[in-house]
Amino acid sequence: MTKPDAPKRHLPTSPFKAPVTSAPKHFALGDQVTHDMYGLGRVIGIEDGIAALVDFGSAQVRVLSPYTKMIKL
Repeated sequence: MTKPDAPKRHLPTSPFKAPVTSAPKHFALGDQVTHDMYGLGRVIGIEDGIAALVDFGSAQVRVLSPYTKMIKL
């Protein structure tokens, strides 16, 4: 069974609360970040909210938005 691509819509008459959508993450040059796979790193480039180039010491990785596995420290 696969997960649908489109988010479920919320009906105004539903007794359940609407799902909370989190604000998109924004990173700036020089921000220290941690990534689930690569560990600690520093943002060295930004591509207009599409991607961030991060230096993790051993490798430079282009992380695409949404940054689900990356957290700003």
